[in-house]
Amino acid sequence: MAEQLLVPEDVMCQVADMAEDARIASRRLAKADTRWKNKALLAVADSLELHAEIITEQNALDLARERDKGMSEAMLDRLALNPKRVSELSAALRELVALPDPVGELVRGSTLPNGLRMQQVRVPLGVIGAIYEARPNVTVDIAGLAIKSGNAVMLRGGSAAAKTNQVIVRIIRDAVHATGLPIDSVQSVDEFGRDGANALMQARGLIDVLIPRGGHQLIQSVVNKARVPVIETGEGNCHIFVDVSADPAQSAEILVNAKTQRPGTCNTVETLLLAEGSEASSAVLAALVKAGVTLHLDEASRAHLPAGAQALDAREEDWATEYGSLDLAVKTVPDLPAAIEHIRKYSTGHSEAILTNSVSNAEKFIRDIDSAAVYVNASTRFTDGGQFGLGAEVGISTQKLHARGPMGLEQLTTSKWIVRGDWHARD
Repeated sequence: MAEQLLVPEDVMCQVADMAEDARIASRRLAKADTRWKNKALLAVADSLELHAEIITEQNALDLARERDKGMSEAMLDRLALNPKRVSELSAALRELVALPDPVGELVRGSTLPNGLRMQQVRVPLGVIGAIYEARPNVTVDIAGLAIKSGNAVMLRGGSAAAKTNQVIVRIIRDAVHATGLPIDSVQSVDEFGRDGANALMQARGLIDVLIPRGGHQLIQSVVNKARVPVIETGEGNCHIFVDVSADPAQSAEILVNAKTQRPGTCNTVETLLLAEGSEASSAVLAALVKAGVTLHLDEASRAHLPAGAQALDAREEDWATEYGSLDLAVKTVPDLPAAIEHIRKYSTGHSEAILTNSVSNAEKFIRDIDSAAVYVNASTRFTDGGQFGLGAEVGISTQKLHARGPMGLEQLTTSKWIVRGDWHARD
């Protein structure tokens, strides 16, 4: 049962009014054709680039405040927006324009023996709530996906990115309104602080689905408190297993990429499993040390540490930790079955990879690992809506629901049955 939250009555009423406005907006969005929605996305993309300077100015204020508070470098990187990143956000919206519109797509259709003509078609979810932290890029990603899939969205972007999100939401709303779509298609409850987030969690009947995106603490807080249906996303204790047959140089390159390219992301590798006898073990650890990674090693893995290199002793909690930093837990396991057993015990169901030259081991790993994304000879950093060709993502679902893995346009729709008869009555 969801934890009972005490939300000030005035906040609950205001958020409920906003949700009703969102509901009205969602009904208009659901009927908007693809051309109209694409026109709005292009207007938002153009406006973001036009206002890039004010966005980065406000972002600099958020960064300075959070740096003074002691925010980690990995989190500061998530928070940061520079002109290049703003341009990339605009480019992602233009990529969304080029993607097929899922709304109205025929999932299946048939005529029953009694003559009833049945169709299952994709329709928008309605009103989506999103709670996230220190990621102003998510504001644009979610708003863009919501518009294209015909949904209204209510956002809680957190205090760390307050100034950045405030200006981005204003830009999006103005651009959407200028194209004739409802301005309340995109709203933010950030002005209410934590009470706004709690109000979204309690808004059963007003919010159709709530999507938290962030670390373990945020996601579990929403799951435990929400009275609204929740899709869990983002928590990523990702593993890479280096098989005994793996190539040393190629394995080292992939591990460095998977750990250091952007260590604060949920698709970053957090645990490295080395097969006993693998020739790649020493090369991989040497490359990681050179790249500035802090290794948390079990006793067996220390034999492969470069001479003179420093490392920490791995503790039990390391196997279950999503660091979000340049830290990596390392364990040597006897074989592939032992690696699979370890992953099953500690994985959050996000992304796992095997590096191997054995086809049979690769196929066994694929069959036996039940995560949202399973890789053979590739970095886990590819688990991303843009990289998967989905344009962008609301988050990475780690649940076994209709949405699993990167949640793009199709995952923001549900379906309804349309049944046409000739004055049929059931016998």
